[in-house]
Amino acid sequence: AQIFGFSWENCGKPDDPAVLKTLALSPDPITVPGDLTASASGTTTVELAAPLAVNVTLEKEVAGFWVKVPCLEEIGSCHYTDGCDLLNQLIPPGTDCPEPLHTYGIPCRCPFKAGVYTLPESDFYLPDIDLPYWLTNGHYRVQGVLGAVGKELGCLKITFAVHSNN
Repeated sequence: AQIFGFSWENCGKPDDPAVLKTLALSPDPITVPGDLTASASGTTTVELAAPLAVNVTLEKEVAGFWVKVPCLEEIGSCHYTDGCDLLNQLIPPGTDCPEPLHTYGIPCRCPFKAGVYTLPESDFYLPDIDLPYWLTNGHYRVQGVLGAVGKELGCLKITFAVHSNN
């Protein structure tokens, strides 16, 4: 039996304003393409607005060691000067947020007002996206640090496994 071990943790300071409270994903491993069920809740005590720096560190397990994945074409261990700008590219301003975010009133672009955000258990379909070959099957660790004006707003660490059907 293989243990895939999806897990997550906040890795910021105890007084960070942006904190994840709950996160559940299934199946484990995540299958691409395929269905994903997710639920989450989090809070922010400050408004999250542009420019919102995001520092991502992505590691892949290779022969029992965690190896840092470099930033290639905006994927991997990248520093994004403004995550708000990225969201605007994915979901252009003036368009509705995708489901199920729209139904639950969860914003999908900046600013994110201070408050509590809750996503009840929801189903998503993960399409067959054209990822680099080294970013398919395997175990991954990703850490994201949110910052603004030189201050850390939040930090999240997630460990997960991906299985590609292709």
